[in-house]
Amino acid sequence: MKHIAIGILGAAALGFTASAASAGTLDTVKQKGFIQCGVSTGLAGFSAPDDKGEWQGIDADFCRAVAAAVFGDGTKVKFTPLSAKERFTALQSGEVDILSRNTTWTINRDTALGLNFVGTTYYDGQGFMINAKKLPGVNSALQLSGAAVCVQSGTTTELNLADYFKSNKMEYNPVVFEKLEEVNAAYDAGRCDVYTTDQSGLYGIRLTLGAPADHVVLPEIISKEPLGPAVRQGDDQWYHIVKWTYFALLDAEELGITKANVDEMKNSDNPEIKRVLGTEPDSKIGTDLGVSNDWVVNIVKAVGNYGEMFERNVGSGSPLKIARGINALWTKGGLQYAPPIR
Repeated sequence: MKHIAIGILGAAALGFTASAASAGTLDTVKQKGFIQCGVSTGLAGFSAPDDKGEWQGIDADFCRAVAAAVFGDGTKVKFTPLSAKERFTALQSGEVDILSRNTTWTINRDTALGLNFVGTTYYDGQGFMINAKKLPGVNSALQLSGAAVCVQSGTTTELNLADYFKSNKMEYNPVVFEKLEEVNAAYDAGRCDVYTTDQSGLYGIRLTLGAPADHVVLPEIISKEPLGPAVRQGDDQWYHIVKWTYFALLDAEELGITKANVDEMKNSDNPEIKRVLGTEPDSKIGTDLGVSNDWVVNIVKAVGNYGEMFERNVGSGSPLKIARGINALWTKGGLQYAPPIR
């Protein structure tokens, strides 16, 4: 989900950024022995605890991938659930080392908030969900004039909603809550006709409702929502490690390197695979980055490649069953594209 800054993120918060970054995040992480990962308070497919209390989802797995790159062990990560209001301050202050929380990459966050986004782990867009039994015959968002719409406050979702209805000369009644859990409960209780957030989030939220089959996600996408992890500005080494972890997940998928075959692939004669997996003679790619030369091997062993991570959490192997769509590799008509590891 995508949220804007809430007042308190001013000069004082940015002061925290400089001090936290100057300590050297990689050194701090190694001293702690784990990575502190900021995640959502619970969004299926992205970051949510399972029935055993273990965090699951694309965002959680991304932090495991970074832990595997740094420590050779994807379990060396701890998760901090953060609300929309808390998340940016938590990263700026050093409470978390990575914010991996279905967060939209915007210019404001890249500049005024002192963050660096490492890439787009999920290309999304804002959509609408309705209870089809309450609104029979509605199959387009353009039919929602006069509707009561549940939305989370302090978010770009809220701003996009206002823009969409204004541009289409429609009226609506916002039903606004600060916490995601409050929005979910209000919609499920019938306090509003429509729920709006990232379309991927709507699919996840629908599974938690009392009668999921009654609810339909409408076809309109009204915004661009590139979701991805962010780190603090001012620490290039940490930024590069986290960014190239993302690229490594994509390059591994493109080269056919999977969790099941990664050990076998280490014996490949393909020069590109040898470079990626650190088996090229005299390779310094990993050590130049600040990790070991087998960092990509460790990433893939921990979480698989990007495609495996996608399908397991939100795709065909998950209850959400979301198609790859624009999140497919560029070689298959999607937007996921990584620079070469060489």
